[in-house]
Amino acid sequence: MKPIQMVDTKGQYLKIKQAIQQGIEEVLESAAYINGPAVQRFTQSLNQYMGSKHTIPCANGTDALQIALMALGLQPGDEVITPSFTYIATTEVVALLRLTPVFVDVDPVTFCIDPEALQKAITPKTKAIVPVHLYGQAANMEAIMAIANAHNIYVIEDNAQAIGCDYTFSNGKTVKTGTIGHIGCTSFYPSKNLGAYGDGGAIFTNDDALAEKIKMIANHGQKERYYHEVVGCNSRLDAIQAAILDVKLKHLDEYIAARNAAAAFYNNAFANNTAITIPGVANYTNHVYHQYTLVLNGINRNALNTYLAEQKIPSMIYYPVPGHKQKMFSTFGLPEVNLPVTDWLTERVISLPMHTELDNEQLEYISSHVLKFVNNNI
Repeated sequence: MKPIQMVDTKGQYLKIKQAIQQGIEEVLESAAYINGPAVQRFTQSLNQYMGSKHTIPCANGTDALQIALMALGLQPGDEVITPSFTYIATTEVVALLRLTPVFVDVDPVTFCIDPEALQKAITPKTKAIVPVHLYGQAANMEAIMAIANAHNIYVIEDNAQAIGCDYTFSNGKTVKTGTIGHIGCTSFYPSKNLGAYGDGGAIFTNDDALAEKIKMIANHGQKERYYHEVVGCNSRLDAIQAAILDVKLKHLDEYIAARNAAAAFYNNAFANNTAITIPGVANYTNHVYHQYTLVLNGINRNALNTYLAEQKIPSMIYYPVPGHKQKMFSTFGLPEVNLPVTDWLTERVISLPMHTELDNEQLEYISSHVLKFVNNNI
């Protein structure tokens, strides 16, 4: 059996090596390293895949979130509601812009922001909501948009973990996550479902005015060179990464199918074990399985993590310290919040290897050792 990795980017690369090398060579031959044809081509391809009116590439997913917030013209002290159970980038950018993060709880099945908790957290200072499509499935965007529209609040989708995910509204209309809110953001960090061989990100919007402002902010606040209309930043997608991503985008649906096949294997293996809760999938979304995350019931999660490592099986704990307990927010004077589902999950979740190159031998080895530990410790 080949060694098991949490994410096997090299194995995936070897299958598309020739096309990747050709794309890189074309950039080197053109010497168009900044905003050249490779970036324009990928931007158009991604825009078509997403079904978005505007796609603006940028340097990374964190920049995408920051630029999105900057484009809304929010003022220091304005409140931005986010889930606490997410990667720190989601709330870090809120703090960076001197906005006030408001942490709310998540749904215990989907791990995404709970619309009821969101509704209760709204105040006259609430100006934006940042739902996170965590681990690869959509938050309840129909409910979230209804709440946002009723209160005239902006919605920025953090789609870093769910690119390619489909959301189906109650009227049967299906769209890609990241294109539902006022702005959508994604990351091309190497481990993502659509990952670069470096860093990168993108911003999506169907609003012409927001698109123009986002482009300006990402380019030093200028629409015309040397004429800076707003305070911006320098956030560009590298041309070589764009060429790589353009090749990989053609395979994204294939990659999602491979991840679903691996998830189906795990689901079948763990289905009848009362100490293991497999990932739930809401009826309005599919799952693209950026992560495959179990909830353990009555089992020492950290001990399982250690045991798997001893068997040369990588596993990860996302996220052991939620946002509302992070030291970085201690100077903000935020009120204490009670987020029981978030606190419950942080003590019980564990993510198993999930990528496109997993084979049945590896999946059998992983699942059998998880079951061995769990059954011996019930």
